[in-house]
Amino acid sequence: MARIEIDHRSKGDTARTGAARHPEKANRPDNPIQRKPAWIRVKAPTHPIYHETRALMRDNKLVTVCEEAACPNIGECWSQRHATMMIMGEICTRACAFCNVATGMPNALDTEEPRRVGEAVAKLGLRHVVITSVDRDDLADGGARHFAETIAAIRASAPETTVEILTPDFLRKPGALEVVVEARPDVFNHNLETVPRLYPNIRPGARYYHSLRLLDRVKQLDKTIFTKSGIMVGLGEERIEVQQVMDDLRSAEVDFLTVGQYLQPTVKHAAVARFVEPAEFDDYASMARAKGFLLVSATPLTRSSYHADRDFAALKEARLKALGA
Repeated sequence: MARIEIDHRSKGDTARTGAARHPEKANRPDNPIQRKPAWIRVKAPTHPIYHETRALMRDNKLVTVCEEAACPNIGECWSQRHATMMIMGEICTRACAFCNVATGMPNALDTEEPRRVGEAVAKLGLRHVVITSVDRDDLADGGARHFAETIAAIRASAPETTVEILTPDFLRKPGALEVVVEARPDVFNHNLETVPRLYPNIRPGARYYHSLRLLDRVKQLDKTIFTKSGIMVGLGEERIEVQQVMDDLRSAEVDFLTVGQYLQPTVKHAAVARFVEPAEFDDYASMARAKGFLLVSATPLTRSSYHADRDFAALKEARLKALGA
């Protein structure tokens, strides 16, 4: 879920070590944070609309993955009134080695949250909205019903807005996926995050082939829903492994692939193995397009919901062209 550069909320040692947000990582050896190359440095946000967007989120008691994951694109996106809302709280039951979202036991679901999300989407005047969540392994359905209620609330408050969801894997939650698909989001996104070999260290609570089957199952249930997935590079993966992930995703009929640079949030998180140069991202993009993805975004700063509204329009156009061909 989270590809990180700076934590806009943490201070001092907490920002350096992540101790308060990630107690499960406290005893891990430090991985020094490398200096970032010029092509992935970003400026601190200053635009007045950024502050307006931030105030709207506060006023509606909404959580955004933009802040929780300390996304490097927050200044640009919020200055354009784009924000990815994170439902079901800000505490995740998983402890992925790459992610800056806090880990622990979440609070009870807020039954008013779907309504507030719908109202905020209407106030922002969004053409397209992205809704994501923490993992909620503590819930019987993994939060599937809450996703469905949030989609319904957005449809009621902002019927012209298209809805993209970025979901957990609903591991060992039978029937959960069907509940979400029945709510008919326009885009169903679930990130594989990395190559299978790295799962035990990078995404230990997840299973690669389960995530792949989840995406495949969405298409089996409803062919009209666009599917999307993303991976990070710079974690030690090999080029041939990235190619295999692309092939696996195409076998599952995934429409849209995102590829971005992993950025280490604290010294307790997984180390950056290398900073992938822009030319290599261009190569990945060409490779993915040749494999048949309708849309590909592969740049150092690409994130799951970056330019999501523009990309949705491009997805629709690409599907029409493919059908015409």
